Amino acid sequence: MTTVSAATTRALEIRTDLLTRVAQAHDASHYLLRPEAVARAQDVPDVVAAFAGARRRGLPVTFRSGGTSLSGQASGAGLLVDTRTRFTRVEVLDDGARVRCQPGVTLRSVNGRLLRHGRRLGPDPASEIACTIGGVVANNSSGMACGTVDTAYRTIESMTLVLPSGTVLDTGAPDADDRLRALEPALHRGLAALRDRVRASEAMRATIAHQYSMKNTMGYGVNAFVDHESPVKILEHLVVGSEGTLAFVADVTFRTVPLLPAASTTLLVFDALEQATDALATITGSGARAIELLDAASLRVAAADPLADASMRAFATATTQTALLVEYQATSAEGLEPFEEAARAVVGSLDLATPAELTRDPAARGRLWRVRKGLYTAVAGARAPGSTALLEDLVVPVPDLTATVRDLGGLFAQHGYDDAVTFGHAKDGNLHFMITPRLSDDGELDRFAAFTEDMVGLVLGRGGSLKAEHGTGRIMAPFVRRQFGDDLYAVMREVKALCDPEGILNPGVLLTDDDEAHLQHLKLVPPVGTAAAGDLADVVDRCVECGYCEPACPSRTVTTTPRQRIALLREMVTAAPGELRELERAYEYSAVDTCAVDSLCVTACPVGIDTGKVMKVRRAQRHGAVVQRAGCVAADHWGGAVTGLRGALGVVDLVPTPLVTAASKVGRAVLGDDVVPLVGPDLPGPGPRRVSPGDRLARGTGAAAGASVVFFQSCMGSLFSPADASPSPGGVGPAFLALCERAGISVAIPEGVEGLCCGTPWVSKGLTDGATAMAGRTFDALWAATDGGRLPVVSDASSCTHGLEGVGSHLVGEARERFERLRVLDAVTFVRHDVLPALEAAGRDPRTAGSTLASLVLHPTCSSIHLGVVGDLEAVARAVADDVVLPLDAGCCGFAGDRGMLHPELTAAATRAEAAEVAAHAREHGRADAYVSSNRTCEMGLSRATGEDYVHVVELLEAVTRD
Repeated sequence: MTTVSAATTRALEIRTDLLTRVAQAHDASHYLLRPEAVARAQDVPDVVAAFAGARRRGLPVTFRSGGTSLSGQASGAGLLVDTRTRFTRVEVLDDGARVRCQPGVTLRSVNGRLLRHGRRLGPDPASEIACTIGGVVANNSSGMACGTVDTAYRTIESMTLVLPSGTVLDTGAPDADDRLRALEPALHRGLAALRDRVRASEAMRATIAHQYSMKNTMGYGVNAFVDHESPVKILEHLVVGSEGTLAFVADVTFRTVPLLPAASTTLLVFDALEQATDALATITGSGARAIELLDAASLRVAAADPLADASMRAFATATTQTALLVEYQATSAEGLEPFEEAARAVVGSLDLATPAELTRDPAARGRLWRVRKGLYTAVAGARAPGSTALLEDLVVPVPDLTATVRDLGGLFAQHGYDDAVTFGHAKDGNLHFMITPRLSDDGELDRFAAFTEDMVGLVLGRGGSLKAEHGTGRIMAPFVRRQFGDDLYAVMREVKALCDPEGILNPGVLLTDDDEAHLQHLKLVPPVGTAAAGDLADVVDRCVECGYCEPACPSRTVTTTPRQRIALLREMVTAAPGELRELERAYEYSAVDTCAVDSLCVTACPVGIDTGKVMKVRRAQRHGAVVQRAGCVAADHWGGAVTGLRGALGVVDLVPTPLVTAASKVGRAVLGDDVVPLVGPDLPGPGPRRVSPGDRLARGTGAAAGASVVFFQSCMGSLFSPADASPSPGGVGPAFLALCERAGISVAIPEGVEGLCCGTPWVSKGLTDGATAMAGRTFDALWAATDGGRLPVVSDASSCTHGLEGVGSHLVGEARERFERLRVLDAVTFVRHDVLPALEAAGRDPRTAGSTLASLVLHPTCSSIHLGVVGDLEAVARAVADDVVLPLDAGCCGFAGDRGMLHPELTAAATRAEAAEVAAHAREHGRADAYVSSNRTCEMGLSRATGEDYVHVVELLEAVTRD
C-alpha cells in the first residue's frame, strides 16, 4: 500500500497489491482493464489529491462505485478511485420533496429513507439493489416506469462537482455561474460559445429534438445547450450521462417524485407481434405506468420457470406470440380504481390469445413480474460455461418498434444467436436483448463484430439510439459520430477538451477514434474447475459479475465481495505462475478467511449463487485428514468440549483483560489469526449450562410426557453469558421455557441435548466429516423427541434454527427422508404464533397490560432473513415495545459465530453503517429502552459496534409478562 498526501492531515489510501487491482478490475460489463492502483477516497479533498497525483504521474482516472454498469464505463487501466466505501451520506430535504446524496449510496438505500415521506427517486433501474447514485447520474439512468420525464437529467436540481483541475463547484450556489467564470474562465467561455453555436444551427437543433424525444444515453447530453442558458447549468446537465469523463460528482440534489404503492398488474398475450405493438397507444392512453414487451423466445423461457405464473406453461412452444406486461400505479387503492376501470375497458377490446385479468394481489403480481424479471436469471444461468451473458439495450420511435423487433430477430437467426431473447420497455420503444457469445473464440468474436455492425445499421436506419439506458461506455463509443453526425460530434469533442484538457478522465469511454474499440479489452470467463470450487464449480460458472450481491456482503469494505471472490477464482485459472502464487496467498485471507459465510449474497444473486458455500468448500479443501478427524472427535465429545470452553471462559473472566489480550495476541502470532481468537474486554463470561430433560421447567422427553413442542437450546447461550442489560439471568433458553409455562405450553427436551449441536460450527469451518457426524446424532435425538416428526422443533437462536434446517443435507437414505418430516421453527416464530395468543388468552399480553417498553432498536440477523422470519421477529418486538426501530442500514454483523473474534476488522466494517445509524437515532430521539436481536453472537457483535447491550427479544418478552 502507498499513500498520496491529501489536502488534509490524513493521507489518501492507495493500494497497489495484485489482489486488489485484479479484484477491482471486474465490473458488470464484458470489458476488463486492470488498474495500476486503487484509491479509496473518503471526501472531496481525497478526490482533489487523487486528481493531482494522477496528473503528476500521467495516469488516467476512473471512478468506481457500484460497478453495475454494463457498457464498460467503470473500468480503467490507470488509477481506479473507489467512492462506494465512504461517499454514502443521504440528507432528506423538505419532507422528502428533495434529497441530497453522495455517489456511493445505493438507489435502494436512498429510496428507503424517502419511503416514510411517500416519495422516491425518479429513475427506477432494475439494478436498484446495487447501483449507486454515482452511476445513476453518470449514466442518466431511467427504468421501467420513469420514461423520459423522471430520468436523472430531468430530476437533477444541483450537484457538487470536482473538475480534473481540482476546482470544486457547487452548482446550486446562488453565485455558481460567477464562480465558474472566475475559477475556470476558459470552460465558462467555451460552454457559452458552444451553446450559441448549437442554437444557431437549425440542423443541430433538429437532430437534438429528435434524439432526445426518446430515451438516449449515447454521447454527451448536448440537449443541455438547448435546455439551459447559463454555462454552469449547461455543465451540470452535461455531467449527467457523461460516464465519469468530465468531472467527479461529490454529491447531488434530486427533486423526488411521489411514491405509488398501489398497483394493479395484468399480462396480455397476443398471437402476433403486430397485435401487441398496435395496442400500445391505447394501453398507454389508459394510464399504464409500465408496459413491458416479451417476444416469443421470452415466453418460451418463462414457460420453463416453475416460479412464474402457471398460465405461462401454455407457451412452451410459442413461435409468434408476444406479451405485454402492464402495470397501473397510484398513491392509494382508491386512486387506482379509475385506472383499473379504464384498463378493463381496453383489455375487453383487445383480441388476446388468452384471457387476462387485473390483479392487486402481491403474490399474483409477483408471479407475473417473475415472467419479466426471471428472463435474465434463466438465460444467464443456463448459458454454456465460458460464455458471456451480454445484455444490451436500444431505442427506436414507437411506430418503428414492430419492424425493429422483427428485424432484430432476423439478425439473431442470421448470426446464430438462437438463444437470444428480446424484451423491454415498450411504452418508450426501448428494447433489451440478451445473447451469450463466447468472446474467447476468435470465430465467435468475428461473428459478434458482424452482428454489432448489422445491429447498428438497423437501429440507426430506424431513427433510433444505440443506447437508451445503459450508457455509451466502450461498447458503443465507436458509433457516436455515426448516430449524431459530424457537427454534434465535434461539439462533444470540444466539451471533453474544455472540461478535461489533459484527457485523464476515463479515456476510451463515450468517445473514441478507434473504430474497433468495442472489440478490445474483452473480459473472458474461463470455467473455474472443481479444484477451485469443488462440486459447486458449475454453479460458480453461472456468475455474470453483476454486483447485486455486494451491498449485502459484510466484508465489502474490508477485503473482497462475492463478485470479487468469484472473479479472482477465474483470474487464477489463467494467471501466470508468479501472479498465481501471489493471488493464492492473498486469497486465503482476503476471500476465504474474511468471508462471514452468512450467504446473504444468494438472496440477491439473479442466478442463485451462494458464494458463502463456495468459501466453505475452500476451507474444507485446505483441511487435511488430521484436521477433519479432529472435527469428528469434537462432534463425538461435544458436551465435554462445551464444558471445557465454559470453564476456560470462566478463567478468562477472572484474569485482567490486558493480560488475556496480550496472551491471545501471542497465540495468534504463533498459530495464526484464523485459529486463535483475539480476546478483548467485551468477551462475555460463561453462560449457564443447557436445560436438560430433568430440569424443573422442562416437561419431559417427548409425546409420552404430553409435550406439544420440542425445545433445542443453542450451545451459544451456554457458552456465553447473557448481556449485562439482560432482564433474564439465565438468558434466552430459560426465558423461552418460562414463557411457555405461562402460556400453558408443555415442552420436551431431547435426551443428551448437552452433547448435540445444529452443526453450524463444523459447516462454517469446512469440517465436513464432523458436520456429518453431528448431523446424525442430532437427527436421531430429534426424531425420538418429536415422536417421529409429530412435534415441532424450536431453537432459541436464529443461526441455530437455520443450521438445524440444513441438517438433512448431511444425512443419507432413510434418515434424510425422515428429516424432511421434521418441522423446525425459530423461537420468534413459535412465540408469535403460539405463545403470544396463549398469553393474550390468559390475560398476560403486555400490550393490553400496559407493561410494554416505550422503544427498542431491532437488529434482524442474516439467519432470520434466510428463514423468512424477520416479520415474526418484528411482531414479537412490537409486543414488547410501543416503538420499534429497524435501522435501514441493518445487515449481517459479520460476527459469524467466532469470525468476529478471529477477525474483528470484519465485524467493525460490517456494522459501521448500522452503528452510525443507531447512534444518530439516539442523538435525535434519545437512547432506546432496549436493543434486541435473536442470536447471542450477533448480539455480541452489535454490542461491540454500538456500545449498547443487545439481548434476545424473547428475554424482554419474558420480563414484561412477569407477574
